[in-house]
Amino acid sequence: MTNVDVYDVCNDLDFSKDIINFAHLSPTDVIFGPNCVRIIGEKAKDFNATKALIVTDSGILNAGHLDIVLESMRLANIECVVYSEVTENPTSSDVNDCAIFAKSNSVDLILGLGGGSSLDTAKGANFIITNGGEMKDYRGIDKASNDMLPFFAVPTTAGTGSECQSFAIISDNHTHEKMACGDKRAAAKIAFLDPLLTTTQPLKITAQTGIDAISHSIESLVTKTKTDVSEQYSRLAFKLINRSFENVIKDPENINARSDMLLGAAYAGTAIECSMLGAAHAAANPLTAKFSIPHGVAVGLMLPHVIKYNSLHNEVARVYGSLIDQCLSERVLELLNIAKIKVSLREYGISDNDLSGLSDAAATQWTGNFNPRGVIADDFLALYKSAL
Repeated sequence: MTNVDVYDVCNDLDFSKDIINFAHLSPTDVIFGPNCVRIIGEKAKDFNATKALIVTDSGILNAGHLDIVLESMRLANIECVVYSEVTENPTSSDVNDCAIFAKSNSVDLILGLGGGSSLDTAKGANFIITNGGEMKDYRGIDKASNDMLPFFAVPTTAGTGSECQSFAIISDNHTHEKMACGDKRAAAKIAFLDPLLTTTQPLKITAQTGIDAISHSIESLVTKTKTDVSEQYSRLAFKLINRSFENVIKDPENINARSDMLLGAAYAGTAIECSMLGAAHAAANPLTAKFSIPHGVAVGLMLPHVIKYNSLHNEVARVYGSLIDQCLSERVLELLNIAKIKVSLREYGISDNDLSGLSDAAATQWTGNFNPRGVIADDFLALYKSAL
């Protein structure tokens, strides 16, 4: 399923060929390697595309990545229109604006180029373009009734793993609650994993998205809904990200480290597709909604506390212990320190008076349902207190 042999990246890790090769990720085809983005036009022709919508943001325009995609499409005689108004943590209103733009241009293929926000905006717009209604109509799983336009995912960050998921994470425009809207038909037809595209990220974004990716690998490993297959993807993701996180912070041009991070994020995204996430994400979402703490930061600072909470479950503690030869929560704190992420909620302007409201909001988050230990508002209150 790849045009470049990923075993050069994973050859020292003891995983099966099927896991390394994304063999369980249907219907998404994964193309990995430096400069693989240059064959996008050729692949778009396979879907009889004549006019593509490219969903991206202003930072990607400035980095020059869009030009590479446009040139590949031009060589394939495919017209392109560009929607570059993507914002961090896209809302239902943002998705609707993108869908209106797409409909007015009669596109027949959608390409998300950027971080998780660009990919989720593109996926969300695909729901509206092909099925109508609003994003809240698709909250949950398999709420769409019609087929969707072919979607290509081109991540420029190594974080969300959205390129390997059928879910779009969209914030409700009024409540700011994050809605997970999933449908197999929303998954990318092809994900292009080009590590060269990740080298232009600001160091802060590299750090924050990397923390998000490793949180995905850890949380997806122990959920109530994990499978034997998802566990292998989680473990492979953790090993890749854990070994290269510090290297990519110290040497952002290191393509080997960038490859580890990008593949690790994609493997973690693949795991999530089967297993979902847990309490760290449930606790993080209100921090982002109410205090504008970036998602990777929010989930990272809550993760060590959730690991300790879950470790009271003996089997979960055993699984955590099998990941690494040191205390897992301490390793996460080391990574947060490398990322220069502050780990106290007080440093983000949060006080004791805020915790009750945060706890009530966290208890309503969907991902908490998959945590290996049950979590209610009182449990989230204790977690937030430990993070103060």
